[in-house]
Order: sequence, then structure tokens, then C-alpha cells
Amino acid sequence: MPPNDPDRATAGARRLRAARIVAFGLLAAAVCIRLGVWQLDRLEQRRAANARILHGLAAPPLRLDAAASGEDLAFRRATARGRWDPAHEVILYGRPLEGRPGNHVLTPLVLGDGRAVLVDRGWVPAEIDAGPVGGGAAAVGVEVEVTGTLLPADGGGAPASSPVRVVRSVDVALLDAQIPSDLIDGVYLLLASQRPAVDEPVPAPLPELTEGPHRSYAIQWFLFAAIALVGSVLLARRDAG
Repeated sequence: MPPNDPDRATAGARRLRAARIVAFGLLAAAVCIRLGVWQLDRLEQRRAANARILHGLAAPPLRLDAAASGEDLAFRRATARGRWDPAHEVILYGRPLEGRPGNHVLTPLVLGDGRAVLVDRGWVPAEIDAGPVGGGAAAVGVEVEVTGTLLPADGGGAPASSPVRVVRSVDVALLDAQIPSDLIDGVYLLLASQRPAVDEPVPAPLPELTEGPHRSYAIQWFLFAAIALVGSVLLARRDAG
């Protein structure tokens, strides 16, 4: 065997290791780029959702008791006249306000045509028990006129074997099964004001519109891809000697 064969074998092994390092870097970079593109897709979805919300908020307010069945009501400002149904009120658990623990109160408002809309009347301190609430936050059974914004309801709740009094999400379909009046499907009203006016519960603000962290996450993934590419090449060159 020629004397330089061991050197050739060592050099070949080094080249093979270098190729593997570069291949691993390419694979890691491809994964990071794919995750970055996914975050950009999420950003576009968030922007589209925000545009839909702003479009709804910019539309003229509607009279909820005159809204057509099947009409797209989400994110529309609305007014309605009716009577509270405190007997079927529930507590939306775990909704702090400015650092203070508390909950929201969900109360059906029975409209003149017999239907009802679920209204998030706002925040009450956490020590208030499951509905109906009393004191200044009580829903008095008189006719009221309310204004607010219609928000999409949550879903996915399993049917309850008995009436629920505390919920963690606004599942209109779940609550409709325990309320005599037919709830308007798919939305609930986030209360802004009512007449006659009351001091409690405290009306909750609209959710803040943001683009979320998707842009910064995408930049991070693209940086990781660059690091994987450059780092693998430098490491392979050093290893190849």
C-alpha cells in the first residue's frame, strides 16, 4: 500500500464529515425558513381578521331586534331594546380588569319578538358568586335599551346535563339549550351602555387590535436559518482542515 493512503483516507473522512455538516445545516435552514414563512402567513391572516373587524365597526349601527336572520352580525355595532332575564344569567369566569381579579356577567336580553341576545354586561369583582348577581350589578327586570358591539361567540362546549352557572368561554350554543328564549346564534353583545344607566357591572373594553408577534417570530426564524447556513459552512471548512 502506498505510504500516502492513510492521509487520503483521513482526508476523505474529513470531507465526508464536512458534507454531512453542510447537509445538516441546509436541512435546519430549510425548516427555519418554512417556519418563518408560516409566521408570515399567520401575520396575513391576522391582518385579514383585523380588516374584517374594522369593516364591521365602520358599518352603520343596526337595530338588533330588526336584524335579518342569517345576516353577518359579527363586529357590528348594535342597539337593542328588551328585558333582562336574570334567572338565566351566568358568570364568565376569570376576566381581570386593570389588575383586579374578577369575572364578567352574561345576561340574556329578551327582545320584543321573543328572541334573546346574550349580553356581556361587564366586569364584577371576583367575590361575587355565580349568577344571578345582586346589589348594584343586578339585572333589574325592566325594559332597557342597550348599545354595544356584537362579537363572535366561542364554541366547542360539550352539552351539559344540568344548567351551568359558571363558564370560561362565551358558548352561545351551550347556553341556548338552558334558556327558554331562542338566543341569536353565533354572536353576543359586548355592552357599552344602557338606558336606564347603571354603574355596575363595569363595561368591558373591546379587545385590542394587534398584529401579534408573528412578524418578530418570522424574523427570528429567518435569522436562525442564516445562522444554520453560515455556521455549518464555517464548521465544515474548519473540520476539513
